[in-house]
Amino acid sequence: QVQLVESGGGLVQPGGSLRLSCAASGSSFSANTMGWYRQAPGKQREFVARISSGGFSNYADSVKGRFTLSRDNAKNTLYLQMNSLKPEDTAVYYCNAFPLAYPWGQGTQVTVSS
Repeated sequence: QVQLVESGGGLVQPGGSLRLSCAASGSSFSANTMGWYRQAPGKQREFVARISSGGFSNYADSVKGRFTLSRDNAKNTLYLQMNSLKPEDTAVYYCNAFPLAYPWGQGTQVTVSS
């Protein structure tokens, strides 16, 4: 069973940057398309970005051009570089396979506020 541990969140001012990490246990990580999702207060969890095992990525329109997804299969780790952050990016961020396949981790809180 794959376990996911997200980290790297925090409080940042609008226009700032953060880099999130997702460490996955288990041997299936490198073979799967992996993604980031987020859940803002009072809203449903939504898709943010995904990356295939070969490195092809795509993004939700709301983050396109600002967020960059990458992965290190040797380390079983997924990354999300977030630049030009906006208050509407405030949410708990989660990683998982795409489509969903694993139990959710605890997520990492990102708060964008001045």
